[in-house]
Amino acid sequence: MTVDSPVRPLKVAVVGGGPGGLATAIALAKIPKVEVTIYEKNKILREVGAGININQNTWNVLELLGAAESLTSGHPTLTVLSLNGRTGEELHRVERSDKGCHTTIRTQRTKLQSALLAHVKPNILQLSKKLERIEDVGDHGVRLYFADGAIESADLVVGADGIHSVVRDCAWPTYEIKFTGTTIWRALLPRSELKALDPRFDITAWWHLPTSHVYFSPVGEGFSEIAARELQDPKIHGASKASWGVPVTNEYVESHFTEYLPQIQAAIKKIPTGAWREFAAFAGPELTQLTAWNNKVALVGDSSHALSGAFGSGAGFAMEDGWILAQALAYFTNDLSKALPLFDEIRLPYYRKMYAHLEEQATLMEERLQLLQTPSEEDKIDSKVIKAGGRNMDWIYENHIGKIWDEVIKRFEFQKQTIQ
Repeated sequence: MTVDSPVRPLKVAVVGGGPGGLATAIALAKIPKVEVTIYEKNKILREVGAGININQNTWNVLELLGAAESLTSGHPTLTVLSLNGRTGEELHRVERSDKGCHTTIRTQRTKLQSALLAHVKPNILQLSKKLERIEDVGDHGVRLYFADGAIESADLVVGADGIHSVVRDCAWPTYEIKFTGTTIWRALLPRSELKALDPRFDITAWWHLPTSHVYFSPVGEGFSEIAARELQDPKIHGASKASWGVPVTNEYVESHFTEYLPQIQAAIKKIPTGAWREFAAFAGPELTQLTAWNNKVALVGDSSHALSGAFGSGAGFAMEDGWILAQALAYFTNDLSKALPLFDEIRLPYYRKMYAHLEEQATLMEERLQLLQTPSEEDKIDSKVIKAGGRNMDWIYENHIGKIWDEVIKRFEFQKQTIQ
C-alpha cells in the first residue's frame, strides 16, 4: 500500500500593494492550496494621488471580495459638469441615477486601500521589497530578485506593479510605454474652502481650456480633490519615469493655469506648500496576451493595459482582473496551464474594446475640428467634451464581473457536455 505524498501549495507572488495587488491577494487567499505573498516596494503602504472613482463595477467586485462594507467614506458623484475654464459657461451636465445597491462615489485613495487591507490575511504583505527583475527558471517556476539582495521563488508571479511594471518589462522586454504629453498635479483641500470660492467647486466638474483642465470633486470626510492637467507636445516636453507622485512646488503648478477664472487660480493657490504631487502620464500599445512564460506570469491592472487612466476606473479594472484570475485558478484546481489561458480569454476582449474606444474618440475629436476651418478657442474646448448621445459606457461602469464569470463557466460547461 502506497501513501500519496501531500500536494505542494501553489506559490503565488503578487508584486505591488495597490488596489489590484491587494484584491488579487484577497481572492487568491480563499483558494485551498494557494500560498500568496504580496511584495511592496515602499516602507509604508500608502496610496499616491488624491481621489478615486468607485463606480458600480468597482462596488460589484468589492462585494465579491467581501470588502464593500469596509468602504464607508466618500461623496456621491451623480451630478457631473463640464465648464469653460475661462468664462465659466456650463458646456455639459450629466445627471445619473443609481442603478445598483451602492451609490457611485469619489473617495480618497487611502480609504479604498484601508478597506482592502482590512481583508488581507496576516503575514501576506511584505514591505520594503523593491523588485529589480524576475527570471524564468523553467520547471522551477520564476525567481524574483529584490533590491535588498533577497531572492524568492514562485510558481506564478502576478504583476500588479502599475504602468511602470518591472514584471512586464522582464516578461515582455520589447514592450514600450511613452510619455503622452499629459502631466497631472493632484492635491486635497478642505471642502469648505473651495465652496467659499465658488459653489460649483462643490460639484464634481471639469473646467476646460483647449489643452488643459482643472477638476474639482468632493471625496468625503470634509475634503475635496483638485486635479489639474495639462497637455504639451511629448516630442518637446519629455518626462522621467520617476515622475509619479513626486512633490513639486506650488509656484510651478500655478504657472500652468494663469489663463483660468480668478476663482480657479485662487483655489490652486490655496494648496498648502509641498502638498502637490505630479504624475506624468504614460501609455503603451495593446498586449496580445496578459500571460507569459508558459503560464507562469500574469498581469493585472495598469501593468496589463497602459491606458494612462483614460476611463477613471483603473482600480476597479485591476480588482476585476485579480478576482477573475483567482476564480480561474480555483475552477481548474490551481492548474496554471488551464487557468491562465481562461484569464486571457475573459479579460483580453475587455481591454481590446477599451483601446478601440479610445482610438474612436480621438478620431471623432479630430474630425470635429477638421470640419471647422479655423476653430476658435471655444470650438477647441467644446470638442473635448463628450456630449449626451455619446456611446453608452455601461459595459465599463455597470460591469458585473461576477455575472461575466458565471456566463463564461456556463458556456464552458455546455461545451464540455457537447463534446462528451
